[in-house]
Amino acid sequence: MRPLLIRLCVFCLACSIVFGSSADDQNFTLLVYGDSLSAAYGIEEDQGWVHLLSLKLQAQNAPFQVVNGSVSGETTTGGLERLPAMLDSYKPELLILELGGNDGLRGLPVNLIRENLEKMIDLAESSGTQVILTGIQIPPNYGPRYTIPFFETYAGLAAKKALPLVPFLIDGIPQQPELMQNDGIHPRAEAQFMILDNVWPILEPFLDEVSGV
Repeated sequence: MRPLLIRLCVFCLACSIVFGSSADDQNFTLLVYGDSLSAAYGIEEDQGWVHLLSLKLQAQNAPFQVVNGSVSGETTTGGLERLPAMLDSYKPELLILELGGNDGLRGLPVNLIRENLEKMIDLAESSGTQVILTGIQIPPNYGPRYTIPFFETYAGLAAKKALPLVPFLIDGIPQQPELMQNDGIHPRAEAQFMILDNVWPILEPFLDEVSGV
């Protein structure tokens, strides 16, 4: 019972993290739905790329609140279970879907990962939410027979569902070991702006489309 209780507490905390200006200025909601890469694992919350995104939107007076629904350690199975409640609670116009990395690190079947991601995309789209998909790679020591189909899943889904895609969320960071935490998986605080730089060019046109700017 204790692990379940801890997970529920983490989930509730994650759901409560909302960035933005006053409620009167927030006409639209952007939900970031991911794992530790978006949950500021190993660094301060206000150093994470999601918080940096919220600051960027505030600086531009963009009428969006940013909800960080990311949970460290989350899998596509757990994300699929949580998503209906998140969509019902926040009714986001935009959703950045960043999941699958933990599935890959556990060596779970690529078909299962793809199916779960597609179900989440369908759930979001059926509620009127525009989905932006982010791809991720796993370490090469898992072997090309697994890592290549895993990575190609994101581009394949984006093509099939006609979704905007951030090809590799942390592109440019693992190649610089000094920007990675000791686990070799999570970027340091100094690299979070690079993640935002990877996301922003894909996200920005949809901010304008949703807000009518």
